[in-house]
Amino acid sequence: MSLKLMNNAVTRRGVATKAVSGKGQDPRSYLKTLPGISSPFPDVFDPAGLVESFGSVPEVRRWRESELVHCRVAMLASVGYLIGEQQLQQGFWEPLLIAIGLAETYRVSVGWSAPVGEDLNTLKDDYDMGNLYFDPLGFAPKDPAELKEMQTKELNNGRLAMIAIAGFTAQELVDQKGIFEHINAL
Repeated sequence: MSLKLMNNAVTRRGVATKAVSGKGQDPRSYLKTLPGISSPFPDVFDPAGLVESFGSVPEVRRWRESELVHCRVAMLASVGYLIGEQQLQQGFWEPLLIAIGLAETYRVSVGWSAPVGEDLNTLKDDYDMGNLYFDPLGFAPKDPAELKEMQTKELNNGRLAMIAIAGFTAQELVDQKGIFEHINAL
């Protein structure tokens, strides 16, 4: 079965994940329909006014995909940062890098348009941002409202993880000590 057919056939535990391309819609109003809006910011948190500078819904979609990827990487990195401080034997990092490369290749093939002509650096119109059709344990809720809430929690935890990684890095740069050295000193 081709990837296109698989993408159309697969749902998250019965929840249709058909993406809304948002064509013809205002970027800010489109952004308000996406997961990630939560207290204490009842509206879109955009203090720099970036949404207006995007100019189009495809740009908003591309930036949201970027945010999702960076959130997921930061959540893994926050655990990996701590694991990496342990003295791991040689042979751990090489297979990890290969697995990451394969996962990224798959993600690009699912969501990104072929980089030719006008489609350079754009998402496919039918791509549901962040949905890689991989939910083997069935964590995704069936109800669309519950799914949106879960996606909002994922984004919020990822945003926190990005701040945590920045904090880990800054702390180690300041005093040249690992995180566990600080924990053990308490």
